[in-house]
Amino acid sequence: MKIHFLVSSLGPGGAERVATTLCNAWAERGDHVTLVPTFSERGECFYELSPNINLLYLADLVSSRKRSLGNQLARLEALRKFISAERPDVIVSFLSNVNVAVILASAGLGIPTVVCERTDPFIFPASLWLRLARRLTYPFADAVVVQTQAVASKYQSGKWYLRQLNVMANPISQSILDMQHRANEKGGRRLLAIGRFDQGKQFDMLINLFACLAIQHKNWFLRIVGDGTMRPVLQQQISDLGLDGRVELPGRTDAIGEELVKADVFVLTSKFEGFPNVLLEAMAVGLPCVAFDCPSGPREISLDGQVALLVPLNDSQAMRRALERLMLNDELRLSLGSRARTSVIERFTLDNILGQWDMLFKTIGTL
Repeated sequence: MKIHFLVSSLGPGGAERVATTLCNAWAERGDHVTLVPTFSERGECFYELSPNINLLYLADLVSSRKRSLGNQLARLEALRKFISAERPDVIVSFLSNVNVAVILASAGLGIPTVVCERTDPFIFPASLWLRLARRLTYPFADAVVVQTQAVASKYQSGKWYLRQLNVMANPISQSILDMQHRANEKGGRRLLAIGRFDQGKQFDMLINLFACLAIQHKNWFLRIVGDGTMRPVLQQQISDLGLDGRVELPGRTDAIGEELVKADVFVLTSKFEGFPNVLLEAMAVGLPCVAFDCPSGPREISLDGQVALLVPLNDSQAMRRALERLMLNDELRLSLGSRARTSVIERFTLDNILGQWDMLFKTIGTL
């Protein structure tokens, strides 16, 4: 099958990691995959790609990279010419702005399009223009894919009149499944969080919570992996609380699995998510996890709190109690991590998710 896959960029991020995982899997089984990052500044690929993938930057097809209406129209025209010339069997796109562009660029060409939301669009901030564009264009896609049933229910109750609506979780890569957490027998214990340093992840709240816990639990350390605009603020907060040496901000990494297997507890304090890949990956290696019940993803991933501790959104005291419960109980950490790993393997293996994609492709006439 000839697949064109469009995504905004290939920088470090959850959507980009899933995009490359899917494209690698399709290419390795023999599909002809062209991966098209649409970012006007081009960018670089953060993740490893199969040599069988054709990587084409949309910016290379347009002479100007200015952010202007004229350039946006030129990019749509270039994309349409490329799609029309290549005639893929299906186009798959990730992220709202790319989805709208794909629907517009492929209109009338008779090529099936599958557009995928990577957040909860009813919660995640977006401009009025983008909200209107989604509402007007999504009914023309052959299928709209969301990551959770909670988001699908919002589309259904909002009467979007979509041709087809599918719930499709993210797959866990085999490289993550090949790793397994082992409890630290000696030395300090590590509480781990991973994500972009922005307001949505609420790492400032997590640092404050840890400041309360650190007094009684002197063998525990907090490690927050990632980077972003809030780094100076978080670093200052750590110093002000006297947590230098107890809280680490090591920066961004592409070796997420190595961070996970060295940790003892994983925590997610986000205000909102689309489908938190890092929570899924932490559970996959057998880490005991605790997460805010934010929209969307943690409730469905944790099976309503059965295989990861689920805390009411933004209830900082409940989060502190949940963390302390795990920090104090070795047996609970072991049993919760084991149940989490088993659950993820049953539901989110790459083969499982690829099978769901194949069923979707059949329903829209591409297989």
